[in-house]
Amino acid sequence: MKISNETKVGALTSVAIVTLILGYSFLKGNDVFSNENEFYAQYDRVDGLASSKPVLINGYQIGRVSDLTLLPTGKILVQFKIDSEYSIPKNTIARIESTDLLGGKAVVFELGDSNNFASDGDTLNSHVQTDLMDQVEPVQKKAEQIIARMDSILTSVNNTLNPEFQKNFDRSFASIARTLETLEKTTKTVDGLVIDQSSKISGIMSNFESITANFKNNNSKINSIMNNLDKVSDDVAKANFTQTIAEANKAIVELQTVLNKVNSGNGTLSQLINDEKMYNNLNNAAENLDKLMIDLKSNPKRYVSFSVFGGKKN
Repeated sequence: MKISNETKVGALTSVAIVTLILGYSFLKGNDVFSNENEFYAQYDRVDGLASSKPVLINGYQIGRVSDLTLLPTGKILVQFKIDSEYSIPKNTIARIESTDLLGGKAVVFELGDSNNFASDGDTLNSHVQTDLMDQVEPVQKKAEQIIARMDSILTSVNNTLNPEFQKNFDRSFASIARTLETLEKTTKTVDGLVIDQSSKISGIMSNFESITANFKNNNSKINSIMNNLDKVSDDVAKANFTQTIAEANKAIVELQTVLNKVNSGNGTLSQLINDEKMYNNLNNAAENLDKLMIDLKSNPKRYVSFSVFGGKKN
């Protein structure tokens, strides 16, 4: 039996229409060849979520977003189609998350711990995670501030590092290099002197060690000598001090005795001090002696005569 061209064209047209319908349904999130359960969730905002976006559990796709409907209250009702082989607890949270920095969205099921499972047509709890760009924005602002500060610092450094400063900086490094070179030469000279005088230094150290050893070996004798010296010094100091105190006490006693005699009227000194008559007689005698000396100077012949030829003295 020969099939006419019209039949072939009609059959191909039917197949094309069916394929177009199925493809359109698939793009809208409807899979006519699989047994799926429908779940719903309401969101205040969906931030770019669209039909056919995946529904994930721990990164594994178990379904897709099949439809979004704007409710009179302003909320968005999202329909999910989930493969019926997966059981979803009733307290599962359907969270909208960003999948990349470009704003791609997906629904991630955070499975609950309930033993009761959601049935076809149930509404799940919902949550919208902060967009990645919203999370990155504060970091971006801080990065921009840091970059601005770094740019300001680099500008200041660039202004500071003018040609004159660079010249001074180069001269400073050259001076430091010369100083280090001089220090190295000095170190070599000192090393040479130490090497040349190493034998003498060794001898000095040996003598010093010998002296130290002698002191160490005769430590007891040195201590004994120092103790004896301390004892002798103490004895001398004590003896001189004792003798001085004794002589001072003796002198005070004798002086006290003399003063007692003077006060009691005994002795010449006491009479000279206390006897007014004796004082007057001594005063008169001194006055007469003074007159006699004056008269002797004025009339010496009255008292003394000389004869050249040995004549008779009157």
